[in-house]
Amino acid sequence: MNKKDLIGLGVPAGEAMTLGMDFIARYVLKGLDRSLLERELAEIVREPSRFVADELRGPFAQALMRAPPPLRPASAPWRQWGDGLEPNAVDQLARACTLPVAAAGALMPDAHVGYGLPIGGVLATEGAVIPYAVGVDIACRMKMTVLDLPLRELERQRQRLIEAVEAETRFGIGAAFRERREHPVLEADWNVSPITRQNKDRAWSQLGTSGSGNHFVEFGVFSTDHPIKGLQAGDYVALLSHSGSRGSGAAVCDHYSKLAMAEHPELPKQLKHLAWLSLESEVGQEYWAAMELMGRYAAANHALIHRHIAEHLRVAVLLDVENHHNFAWKERHRIDGVEREVVVHRKGATPAGAGVLGIIPGSMASPGFLVRGKGNPDSLNSASHGAGRVMSRSRALDTFEWSKVNRVLKDRGVHLISAGLDEVPMVYKDIHQVMAAQADLVEILGRFDPKLVKMAPSGERPED
Repeated sequence: MNKKDLIGLGVPAGEAMTLGMDFIARYVLKGLDRSLLERELAEIVREPSRFVADELRGPFAQALMRAPPPLRPASAPWRQWGDGLEPNAVDQLARACTLPVAAAGALMPDAHVGYGLPIGGVLATEGAVIPYAVGVDIACRMKMTVLDLPLRELERQRQRLIEAVEAETRFGIGAAFRERREHPVLEADWNVSPITRQNKDRAWSQLGTSGSGNHFVEFGVFSTDHPIKGLQAGDYVALLSHSGSRGSGAAVCDHYSKLAMAEHPELPKQLKHLAWLSLESEVGQEYWAAMELMGRYAAANHALIHRHIAEHLRVAVLLDVENHHNFAWKERHRIDGVEREVVVHRKGATPAGAGVLGIIPGSMASPGFLVRGKGNPDSLNSASHGAGRVMSRSRALDTFEWSKVNRVLKDRGVHLISAGLDEVPMVYKDIHQVMAAQADLVEILGRFDPKLVKMAPSGERPED
């Protein structure tokens, strides 16, 4: 028995959880029958008043009586992929599945702690959307274009490629174009929300930019043994980008998450960032429309980055693949034997429905993969969105030195244009292990090896 089991029984966070784990430890140390432990716990949770005077069970029972009531009698069903995941990330997903609106969940092998829902967390809800389960960087995306450029040009024309990246996008907090880019997304209805209306000019100034944090633009070698959408098997030069809806998306998240939290003051501290908006409410519909607009805006950012770089280099595009995460979709899933429409939040998780193409990156010095979804219903048709971090940014800054990192990059044939120490390869999990852990979720069609990498320079505040 562990924390996940206690959460499934409805034990709330805090004192009750601590004393529940203590009861388990003391029960085992006393040599009592372990086969009866789960039943004992269930009985204490169901009627704690019966056990308050019991020497062994009393402290746990008393803590249960002092705690606020559980949000639902039992957790919504959920599964995790991968072993040794960060315990706090597992707890976050488990707690999310205790929400009254929760229908099912899944935890991807790249999982680590986030606000409310962990990064790599997938949560299906009924009739509700959770702004923080979508995330701050709404509709953050991956996009890869395969270019009609000889492989030898990665070395021979390195400076030309660097100049193309630096001319055609911008990195850093508040990064914007002096001469603004144009895209049909600007003709969309930005009045769907007062926040999108207020941020339209800001969005226009940042159109085609990449931001900071784990966002990047990379040239690399794309290799495939499979024909893909007309592209023959072989090795190619490809352009890969990762970024989202920039400051406008962050403003949408900030505004509507505050409204959601104000609507649900009953939520305990551990769940306040999972406050939801009913899709039947005006504010819920308003957030949904704003989120979808941010999805189109993020897609426009990538479209402009790739189009302008290809035009700068005067090369044709042979293949174009993209997907996004940090989003919510209305989908039909069979849960507890019943097919129903739910809202699937994928916070740092890639859509992986049957036949759906996606891109799962590794790090600046490890491969990413073009994948095809297998449509695994237990994962709510999802997969990881990357390798996943193994340490915080502050710890990375205290741990690594550029002299050692540069040796790793050189050994792997990577030229780094700019980045911070908090994004070096060693802060990420082994992408090969992550991919192995989700072999039942996606099929690998191709591999992308970074060779020329641009991220926000050191010192920039992350906005991923």
